[in-house]
Amino acid sequence: MIHSNWAGNVTFAARGFHRPLSLPDLQRLVAGSDRVRALGTGHSFNRIADTPGDLVSVAGLPPLIELDSAAGTVTVSAGLRYGELAQALNRSGRALRNLGSLPHISVAGSCATGTHGSGDANPCLAAAVSELELVTADGDLVTVRRDDSPGAVVALGALGVVTRLTLGTVPAFDVRQYVYDDLPRDQVDEHIAEIFASAYSVSLFTDWRAPRFQAWLKRRADAPGAAAAARHWLGGRLADGPRNPVPGMSPRNCTEQLGVPGPWHERLPHFRLEFTPSAGDELQSEYLLPRARAAAALAALDPIADRLAPLLRICELRTVAADDLWLSPAYQRDSVAIHFTWIEDWPAVSPVLAQIEERLAPLDPRPHWGKLFHTSPAAVRERYGKMADFAALMRHHDPAGKFRNDLLTRYFPGHDQRSST
Repeated sequence: MIHSNWAGNVTFAARGFHRPLSLPDLQRLVAGSDRVRALGTGHSFNRIADTPGDLVSVAGLPPLIELDSAAGTVTVSAGLRYGELAQALNRSGRALRNLGSLPHISVAGSCATGTHGSGDANPCLAAAVSELELVTADGDLVTVRRDDSPGAVVALGALGVVTRLTLGTVPAFDVRQYVYDDLPRDQVDEHIAEIFASAYSVSLFTDWRAPRFQAWLKRRADAPGAAAAARHWLGGRLADGPRNPVPGMSPRNCTEQLGVPGPWHERLPHFRLEFTPSAGDELQSEYLLPRARAAAALAALDPIADRLAPLLRICELRTVAADDLWLSPAYQRDSVAIHFTWIEDWPAVSPVLAQIEERLAPLDPRPHWGKLFHTSPAAVRERYGKMADFAALMRHHDPAGKFRNDLLTRYFPGHDQRSST
């Protein structure tokens, strides 16, 4: 078991670290613990996975990839990484609609925090979930259907330890990836909706040092015109070689570009499964806002660009389609996500993060649950209309607070029953 997260900025406070090899072992562990949290691949940057009790990984449970061809679904073990699942699905002629920029993240952990990929018509990864199985506080195994309980999918690990999930799939497809350098800022502002609508998945990158962007366009190979790309587009130039979105990093770690067609799982992520995209010496923050406010968000951050730039590795903008998952940052609204990858210097990053949140506040931003943020509990409650409903769901599944931790108690005050027992 790992004792710190991937970035190394969180050292877990757990008294015990466990990797059970069977479901009965996991059930006994959960039933016998007074505090327990599940840990995925450790790609969260805050203490959402932490606990003073027992930290458990489900990566040691028997792997499962069970395709139901008639239903078009796949049931997978919770600890499986997306890259491993995608390879198996593609061999069977199936695909997931969307993938995150990293294929190294676990299915259960990504869904629990509302992690997403990109695309105007593509909702977050958790939107593919139709059913999940979890071990509850007393060690029982419970199956929850999304249609019956949409709040149980992006659940922050607060309802139990997820052991398997059933996901919707689509027929496998190929993608061509093109990169454009140096899109002028004024063109991005004027055509931002057009840019995000121009491909199946689109990412815009900037370091806030100059008024220009790099655009990554991931086009379905069967889309009209996908096999050809203009040399110049909205003032930008078609890249003459492979790129890494992080300046100074090798493009060898990145998925193939230059319009070479390839299977969906080898193009939708930015980074390859067989490579580590960085050394982990970074911090991350992300906010999702109404998509129509994308240009306004950039304008709001302009006055602090000189404070952002020295601390940034890169800033990325992506779009995400609305969903019905209560704690998803894209709940009931088409969104634009503004992602910040910082240098590993929290004392310097923290006050700048506070300035970002202050400037974005009028635009109704929702922070990513697995990233670093300062947003107050009152502001979070104001931006998520189903917080009270989710608190009731927590009380139903975990009345004694076995799966709570400091972060959950902060954002769901008054719902940790341990304080009164």
